Amino acid sequence: MRARHGLQGLLRGLRRTEVGLGDQGPPPADSELLLRVLCHEFRTPVSTLTSLTRALADERRELTGADRRAITELARDQAAHLQSLLRGAAAGTGALASTAQPEPAVPLAGMLREAAALVPANRRRVRATRWACACPVPSGRTRQVLVNLVENALRHGPAQGQVGLYAALRRPGLSILVTDEGRVDDALLAAMRRTAPVAGMSGLGLWIVRQLLAADGGALRVHRLRPRGVALEVLLPVVRVVR
Repeated sequence: MRARHGLQGLLRGLRRTEVGLGDQGPPPADSELLLRVLCHEFRTPVSTLTSLTRALADERRELTGADRRAITELARDQAAHLQSLLRGAAAGTGALASTAQPEPAVPLAGMLREAAALVPANRRRVRATRWACACPVPSGRTRQVLVNLVENALRHGPAQGQVGLYAALRRPGLSILVTDEGRVDDALLAAMRRTAPVAGMSGLGLWIVRQLLAADGGALRVHRLRPRGVALEVLLPVVRVVR
């Protein structure tokens, strides 16, 4: 992923919206909450795999070799994501774990590529510094965080609005922004303050993101963008590679 100039200016221009995020860890797992989390997290990989297989089966569309390779790579990534979710559920880990489980660290570039692939090409904006791309991150949890935030941007932002992914190393660690052209409203602020998930799926994705980040010593912030837009910023400490 190629680094672009001007990213630091975007980061400096953010206006943070203060909310009480809290530092408490996730609650103990229970079967009802586990089922809700799994239902929520399965939506993206299942719908993506459905779209990919539909594209492969569409005889009206002639796919190039590059198209087939891209589809295959994305299908492989989403299948790996599903396997990771199932392993975490079977072990009682993941978003519901009371303590962080060690997992392999991989370069951020791959996680950014997977998350960006969920956004239609004409609506996608991706910028990352070379150092951020090379920064190791926990593989499963970071994938889950970015997928959830990109899905939120697609779901809650304007139907044809731009969705951005930006990454850079900042003091004291790694900063990843997911932006859309929506707005910071009361529902978003309430979801950011919530210390426990509410019934149903509303706000569950952000709650899961916050639990995953807390497991790695990270945090989630919300910013208003000017002249319009919202950015959710993932902050992660720089981690050592687990071999």
